[in-house]
Amino acid sequence: MKKPIVFFDIDGTLLNDEKKIPASTKKAVRLLQEQGIHTVIATGRVPKMFYWIQKELNIDSYVAMNGQYVVFKGKEVYANPINPELLHTLSTITASNGDALAYCSHIDYKVSQRNHPFIESGFDSLMMPYPEVDQEYYKHLSIYQGHLYCEHKDAQTYFDQFPDFSFVKWHDNAYDILPKGASKAVGILKMLEVLDINKENSFAFGDGLNDLEMLMLVGTGVAMGNAVPEAKAVADVITTSSSNDGILNGLIQVGLLEKDLVSI
Repeated sequence: MKKPIVFFDIDGTLLNDEKKIPASTKKAVRLLQEQGIHTVIATGRVPKMFYWIQKELNIDSYVAMNGQYVVFKGKEVYANPINPELLHTLSTITASNGDALAYCSHIDYKVSQRNHPFIESGFDSLMMPYPEVDQEYYKHLSIYQGHLYCEHKDAQTYFDQFPDFSFVKWHDNAYDILPKGASKAVGILKMLEVLDINKENSFAFGDGLNDLEMLMLVGTGVAMGNAVPEAKAVADVITTSSSNDGILNGLIQVGLLEKDLVSI
């Protein structure tokens, strides 16, 4: 029988409230790896944003940008860029409205405006600096995900104007932009196909709205104690918070680690 595979969200899951990896999480991931269990990052982030996490946890496989870009052991196995014509139209409209975008390639990410308060607030929540500005970044590279930064009251207008996009809220005035139907679950399915692992033998940990499809797809979905109510509602298991040994406790709950053999 093939070894299980475990997918981990980053923010609010691998990272605690201080955006650090708890010691218990480092140990839990290492114990999985020592058993030959695949450990994979599944995130809305761009790879550049989580290289340091890969290094600390010795993880070389990931489902990035909400399923849009998938890598197994350093090799690209799936890529699904956004339609550049639609992105150009969206860029033109947001600029005329005074709203902003971020453009995420597999290499880097840029934003369309300087000193935009919603960009600043969103990246402050990630404890990351304000990104570089390049209004035409999407013209030079394939873009796999965007961010829309606008007033909450104005968001529905964009939803209505761009039915071929999915908009997933990740901060007060920030939304991920994806092709309709894209999700972490799609990227996970691609990886499971490559590895020939049944869904029943897959596990996922998450806490946010962009984790719902992932938690429902895998054999066992685990919601963090700090997860949004929607994530807890679709999960098979609810563990403690990311700041209270949630990864370790969840792995014990689902039987991938033995409690008697674990001491933090």
